[in-house]
Amino acid sequence: MSRRAAVSSTLRHPDFRLAATDMAGTSLGIAAWGLVTGVAMVKSGMPVGMALFMSLVVYAGSAQLAVIPLMAVGAPLWVIWLTASCVNLRFVIFSSMWRSYFAHLPLRQRLAVGYFSGDVIYVAFMKRFPEPRPQPEQVPYFWGAASTNWLAWQVPSIAGILLANAVPLSWGLGFAGVLALLGVLLSLLFDRATWLATGVAATAAIAAFALPLKLNILVAIAAAVAAGLLMEAADRRRHKPALVLLPADSVLPPEEREQVEAGDVVPLREERHP
Repeated sequence: MSRRAAVSSTLRHPDFRLAATDMAGTSLGIAAWGLVTGVAMVKSGMPVGMALFMSLVVYAGSAQLAVIPLMAVGAPLWVIWLTASCVNLRFVIFSSMWRSYFAHLPLRQRLAVGYFSGDVIYVAFMKRFPEPRPQPEQVPYFWGAASTNWLAWQVPSIAGILLANAVPLSWGLGFAGVLALLGVLLSLLFDRATWLATGVAATAAIAAFALPLKLNILVAIAAAVAAGLLMEAADRRRHKPALVLLPADSVLPPEEREQVEAGDVVPLREERHP
């Protein structure tokens, strides 16, 4: 199948349209967030061309908002890089989860998945496909969600960049951006671990607010990551894998093989003696 035919087939797939529908609810929040970020980049003194380049290439709203104040106050480059890296650490976790679904794809497609992936896309995808195994409809669904999210971000972001000088500060876009981020954040809180990590991050950010160069952001991220790791370690201690006795010549069925790979089951095979 040619590339054009593959793209056309993906666009016509029912799951592509389903993903676009699923993402419609958060698109307004993403759009407000993108508009605020675009205006903030130019208001901080960044040239329009560089702001457009950053929006299209970086495509990471939380990282952009985190480093813009640092760039505006002339923070050292290592602080800017470290802040952006810490903010985007969650994508390392996302990529490890995407592996179960997209590891079979060619490298070029996997790189594209990495660029277009995002928090809201990840949540919507995992709700639609909770079982970590490849399915034919997963790729169209991902691209439906990714296309909607990319347009919802880039169009308002570019508009904010181009119209930043015409937007007065009295409009209070900063507060609108906070509301948009809050809406996106609440959509990502779906279990006890995420709620705990968010609470720890908020507490740490407030406690370290007096630090210079917005270093309280790094403190909050480090505290949230540490809380998440402690929660995962505690869950592993409580959840002991089950033992399954297998005959010597038997083959694990697919369901039990997945449980073994996830660490939920430890197989013990009988030995055959002459």
